[in-house]
Amino acid sequence: MDWDHEVDCEGLLCPLPVLRARKRLLALPEGAVVCVRATDRMALIDLPHFCAEGGHEYLEAREEGGVVLHLIRRGKGRPDMDV
Repeated sequence: MDWDHEVDCEGLLCPLPVLRARKRLLALPEGAVVCVRATDRMALIDLPHFCAEGGHEYLEAREEGGVVLHLIRRGKGRPDMDV
């Protein structure tokens, strides 16, 4: 699967991958796909939870050479989450 934007969170710990993903998603139109590159294993829990709460679609996670690629599709988002 291809993506529109990439967020490099390698070496960053929770909650930074979620915060950086949120910032990037808010700047994109609905339907855009973001790839979050993360090495923190907690991102496997935190990013899907963030998507469920924020109205985005968590598409998949796959590992490539010790880095997990998290693919997220920008949803309409919840107004209370976009502040």
